[in-house]
Amino acid sequence: MLPADAPPPVLSTRALTCPRGGPDGLGPIGFDLHAGQLLHVQGANGSGKTSLLRMLAGLLRPLGGTVLCLENDICRDPSSHFARTAYLGHGNGLRGELTALENLRCALHVAGTPQCDDTIAAGLQAWRLGACLHTPAARLSQGQGRRMALAAVVLGAKPLWLLDEPDAGLDAASLDQLRQALDAHLAQGGAAVVASHRSPGTPASHTQTLNMDDYADAGYAVSVSAA
Repeated sequence: MLPADAPPPVLSTRALTCPRGGPDGLGPIGFDLHAGQLLHVQGANGSGKTSLLRMLAGLLRPLGGTVLCLENDICRDPSSHFARTAYLGHGNGLRGELTALENLRCALHVAGTPQCDDTIAAGLQAWRLGACLHTPAARLSQGQGRRMALAAVVLGAKPLWLLDEPDAGLDAASLDQLRQALDAHLAQGGAAVVASHRSPGTPASHTQTLNMDDYADAGYAVSVSAA
C-alpha cells in the first residue's frame, strides 16, 4: 500500500470503456500506475489491447471514462501528455529510404527529444545496430527494425512508455535486452504499459497484470492485480 503522501499516479483510468466487444464496448477499466511500475496487458488477438494502448496515448477516444496523467485528464491538456509519453505501436515508424541514423534523428526531433548524432550512434550500438548506422531502413530485418524503434524509445527518456507488442520479431538476445531496458526504466522512476503475449520479465513487486480476455468473459469490471 502506498503512503498517503505518495506522488499521484503517472497514469490512471477511471471507468474507461474500450471500443471493442460489441456496441457497449469493453470495460469499465480502472487502474493506477505509479512511478517504478509496469502494467502488463494480456489477451487474445482482437481482445482490445491495441485499442487500450491507443486510448492511453490519447490517439483514440474511449466510449466512456477518462485517462488521467498525474491526475489530469489528458483530453484537457494533450500536449503535456504527449511530451511525457513514448508510444510504440505495431509499426516501427521508419522511412525505408532513410538510414538508421537519419530515422532516429527525425523520430527524436518529432518527439521533442532531439539528440546529437554521437548519442544516437551510441544508442544504436547499445542495441547491436552499430553496423547499420548508415544502412537504409528498407534493408533491415524485422528484428533490426524493431530494435531501432526501441532504441528511439530509450533515447527519448520519457517517463511513460506505452509499448504494443515490443517483442515482435526479437530474438532471444534482444528479448533479454528489452527486459533490461524495462528494468532500468522502472529503476529510474519511469512507468510502462506493455501489451504482449509474453511476460515482460520484470520483478513481480513492480508488475501489475490486466487481462483483456477477463472483461470479455465476465462482462463487468475486473480488478488489475499484481503479477
